[in-house]
Amino acid sequence: MKAVSIREFGRPEGLAVIDLPAPVPAAGEVLVAIEAIGVGGVDTAIRSGVLAAYGFKEGHIPGGEVAGTVSAVGDGVDASWKGRRVWGFTGTGGGYVEQAAVPVTEILPLPGNLSATDAVTLGSAGVVAHFGLGHARFAPGETVLIRGAAGSIGIMAVQLAARGGAAAVAVTTSSADRGRRLRKLGATHVLDRSGDGGDDAPVGYDVIIDVVAGEHLPSFFGRLNPNGRMVVVGAVAGQPPADFGTNMMAMFQRSLSFATFSAATVTAADRDTARAEHFAAAGRGEIEAVVHELLPLDQAVLAHRKMDAGEVFGRIVLRP
Repeated sequence: MKAVSIREFGRPEGLAVIDLPAPVPAAGEVLVAIEAIGVGGVDTAIRSGVLAAYGFKEGHIPGGEVAGTVSAVGDGVDASWKGRRVWGFTGTGGGYVEQAAVPVTEILPLPGNLSATDAVTLGSAGVVAHFGLGHARFAPGETVLIRGAAGSIGIMAVQLAARGGAAAVAVTTSSADRGRRLRKLGATHVLDRSGDGGDDAPVGYDVIIDVVAGEHLPSFFGRLNPNGRMVVVGAVAGQPPADFGTNMMAMFQRSLSFATFSAATVTAADRDTARAEHFAAAGRGEIEAVVHELLPLDQAVLAHRKMDAGEVFGRIVLRP
């Protein structure tokens, strides 16, 4: 089968199409004939080499979520899975392939009215957005700012905050066109990347969901209301300054809270419950899966170029 691996850390051109033997599902696994592969920010971070310290090595196959049809099952797996359409989580890699062996505990059946493309657009992003808002103790009637709203996580956070009864959903993004599209998804105020603009935007926010992090993260502390909560759910711009906590300590009397959130801290059962709800809502037309572009698997280099250039609104999906 065809696969894409990281031949060399660094630029997208370090990705290479290779041939691998088709996998055989081990005990407790299913074999998925893949129809769609989600391209995520963590894929580009791994490919760039910035996460090498976490054990990633050249030769790694990126890709954390796939969707397709179960073609075979391993020992101990209910044979009724065979032939069913599923979403699957391949962990920190292994998804840029034509077929993948996935633990049966990491698959979820797809509703008949949900495409494989939409499934990999919503699957992981929706879980991060849902539980990120929960980690921030978001409640109806509160004001929310989504920093970095044009990616798949930010888009889901906008939709879920709006559906959850937010009094206002402000977003930071890079262009007026993206702002218009985010308004259609539930945003009420559009700001530039620095958090400025939008003369009628709230002065402060009860909750900030930050997908970006990076050097400008500390400047957003001052945009929190007293007792406000900031939760960082991604770091597409890298790490914040080493002394970023100094900004929060300077606002000690405002009782601000800062936290990070990873979906790895949520039980598999809870993740599946939330994911199934999002899939069902999307099937009913209540949540939109925003797909930037569909590309063949062998054009993974192009997909990563677009990601690095900041051109993507929503999610790029690869198809074998």
